[in-house]
Amino acid sequence: MQRSSLFVAVLCALASTVALAQTPANPANPAAAAGPAPAPAAPMVVGSATPGPAAEQLIVIDNKIGTGREATTGSNVSMHYSGWLYRPLAKAMHGKLFDSSVGREPLDFVLGAGRVIKGWDQGIQGMKVGGKRTLIIPSELAYGSRAAPGGGIPPNSALIFDVELIDVK
Repeated sequence: MQRSSLFVAVLCALASTVALAQTPANPANPAAAAGPAPAPAAPMVVGSATPGPAAEQLIVIDNKIGTGREATTGSNVSMHYSGWLYRPLAKAMHGKLFDSSVGREPLDFVLGAGRVIKGWDQGIQGMKVGGKRTLIIPSELAYGSRAAPGGGIPPNSALIFDVELIDVK
């Protein structure tokens, strides 16, 4: 059997299993078993300016481990970043892009001094120069119930950032 035929057979088997799982309990009277038709779900708009589902905690994903100096509280760090609204069902969970330093100067700040959102102060801790991370930041560690300056981030929004540590001083 060729690979494509095997793939089609597997797809057919899955479709059959799903169809059987959706069959009413009383085949003699399917309308009675099914009950009223459910209301259609509201369409989900990916990348909109409305708040996304809440991320429950800070999630740090190391995409590349750096080999340079380590970012610690009190050190001056230089970062490149891109920030999106967090949308778990969007491609790579990235909703609408609201800011990026890529193509501009990196952002410099003192780590742990409260000059950036709490999710950054916590999520960048321990990174090494040359490292790249994805930070999924719950609203409480971002801007909370207030909208971010500039209007690109609505209140109560979870955020996702791709960050790269350029330098530690």
